[in-house]
Amino acid sequence: MTGPLVPFREIVLKVHSRCDLACDHCYVYEAADQSWRGRPRAVSDDVIRRTAGRLAEHAEKHRLTSVSVILHGGEPLLAGPERLRRVCAELTAAVTPVAGLDLRIHTNGVLLSPRHLDLFAEFGVKVGLSLDGDRAANDRHRRFADGRTSHPQVLAAVALLQQPRYRRLFAGLLCTIDLANDPVAVHDALVALDPPRIDYLLPHATWETPPARPGASAAPYADWLLAVFDRWDAQGRTVPVRLFDSVLSTLHGGPSLTESLGLAPADIVVVETDGSLEQVDSLKSAYEGAAATGFSVFRDDFDAVAAHPGVRARRRGLAGVSAECRRCPVVRSCGGGHYTHRYRAEAGFDNPSVYCPDLLALVRGIEDRTPPPRFPGGPQLALSALELNRALLARLHTGLGGRGGTEWARIWELTTAVDGPGLDTVLAHPYARGWLLAALEALRAGHPSAVARACRLAAYTAAAAVRDGAELTIPVRWSDGRLHLPTLGELCLSGPGTGGVAEVAVARHGFRVRYADGERHIARPAAPAPGWRVPGRAGGLVLDDLDPYRDCFGSPVLPPLGAREAGAWGRRVARARAHLAQTLAPPAGADVLTTLTPLAGGTGPVVGRHGCGALGLPVGLREDSLARALLRGARRAALRALLDVEDLYDMDGQWRHPTPWGRLPVSRLLAGAYEGVAVAVYDGDGRGLAAVGSALHVLEGAPELTVAGKQLVHTVREEWRQASRGRAR
Repeated sequence: MTGPLVPFREIVLKVHSRCDLACDHCYVYEAADQSWRGRPRAVSDDVIRRTAGRLAEHAEKHRLTSVSVILHGGEPLLAGPERLRRVCAELTAAVTPVAGLDLRIHTNGVLLSPRHLDLFAEFGVKVGLSLDGDRAANDRHRRFADGRTSHPQVLAAVALLQQPRYRRLFAGLLCTIDLANDPVAVHDALVALDPPRIDYLLPHATWETPPARPGASAAPYADWLLAVFDRWDAQGRTVPVRLFDSVLSTLHGGPSLTESLGLAPADIVVVETDGSLEQVDSLKSAYEGAAATGFSVFRDDFDAVAAHPGVRARRRGLAGVSAECRRCPVVRSCGGGHYTHRYRAEAGFDNPSVYCPDLLALVRGIEDRTPPPRFPGGPQLALSALELNRALLARLHTGLGGRGGTEWARIWELTTAVDGPGLDTVLAHPYARGWLLAALEALRAGHPSAVARACRLAAYTAAAAVRDGAELTIPVRWSDGRLHLPTLGELCLSGPGTGGVAEVAVARHGFRVRYADGERHIARPAAPAPGWRVPGRAGGLVLDDLDPYRDCFGSPVLPPLGAREAGAWGRRVARARAHLAQTLAPPAGADVLTTLTPLAGGTGPVVGRHGCGALGLPVGLREDSLARALLRGARRAALRALLDVEDLYDMDGQWRHPTPWGRLPVSRLLAGAYEGVAVAVYDGDGRGLAAVGSALHVLEGAPELTVAGKQLVHTVREEWRQASRGRAR
């Protein structure tokens, strides 16, 4: 087991090792490991003190911003209010000077009283309750030793937590699934209690002690949970359900939200009542001693447990699941299932979950019930890019925190005054993102240029004022002899290497520039004039060879073209776009592409690192290559813009897929198929179309794809089918 040591951010502290109920599905008392019999009933003051010290030491060493402690058992309330007070006070005193402390307790609720809740309110302890549904469902397992029901006591505990003074302490309800219980009745009973969250848990089982599977269904637990999901969905998802939210999160490229699913590394250590340090408690379901590490808070720190082979095995992500699971298309969502549920005597934990058919059916069922996204077109993507740029600008203003002085304060005041359509236009320009990110990075690094970079906002403000005809005077920095107003043009003020601050005075139909050496007047900003150059246009695209932040393609950009050269290039681009419009209706991705920038070399189109709709193209492309390059570039720009607003895949690079183009990560495979189908149609290339078909077949089983990614693959598949039918005719 290699790799860096991962610190624990959550510990489970057993404050009492006995229970006042006799639940017959309890993994502590009814499973293979019976080590509870030799533990002290209650945690001692020494164990409390050493645990608090170890946790504080661990948090400080690893610079953790927060840690969580779950008070557990047995039944933790059996420890009594005074002992629980000592636990909370000791942990708070030791940990809070170095990290935030999230205290929680998980209880069956039978003993919960106002005295407990007043204590928990004092220390901010969140309370989770175990409840398996209505009385009939709960009584199936959660009874006292003499057979009496515990349901009324748990409802009384819920009622206490619903009181206004305690409601903030209520963490939610935990329900263990039993197929004998009606899923809809269980869910309705839990929802009726208005909990802040519901957790549905599969009963702990292994390949040695498999779960009950009554009836003919191959996936009865999935059937049960999907019945709950349908009810939850029909009710408007009014209460968060962690299991469902986790699957939905991973289906959309987000993280797992529960230890029982997903590939995130486990970060829980258990402190028993005698101070023993153990792995996650559910391992007691596997075999005697499965959770043991041999460590203790009296001898060892938490790093010793983090380095334990058993702990590291549970922190290996994709590498830690079985080979069969790594080939499964839903592994990102199920993560191989709960670690305990993988145990088989002859192979240890290197197996799929004993609930594998249920997990597969559950993830597929939720995915089938999730409407595919409607991909935005060019205008919506441009609006999203603008919103992101505005958010970055607000972050820049906040980050400066007064360091910009009076210059920034004045620029910000003028920007606020001119806020409108003109500012939207200049902030939506593809190269505005590059400026904003460069300014934020300089600010983050404490670079001396940070304020100067930020103050480039004045140029955008001036351009916005010109566009809107706002009669303002704006001080704008200029450098290297030129004043650049984004989206409008560039005014030559002096020779190279010179600079300063110019006053841009905007009038209704133009603007005047005053600087140290004179004054210039531009009567028509959209038209060239002596010393004033505007971006060219070609076939509806802007040819921007002026913006100082256009160098974002990983390939050198050309210096500004001469008027004749720019005009000739623009005419060639216009002819190529007209040819594409006649061949493909409309050119795929054409509504995303807005801006072309000439590159000094290369053989094909390059999408910029930042911004939406910009494409770099080598000026020297022959006429017959230019249309194909524009088509490729439009597809690349469209995919790049889509990736800005949609998570199409997750864990890119974890798998290498065999394709006609070599073994590729999903990002390159998806890009190749998305671009390749359009090019194959344009070229009438049957072999290229066949290669795309093979790539799509691989993509349709790729575990990295999110719901949005699968929808895009479906869209490309439809393009491929239409093209294939066209060739067949």
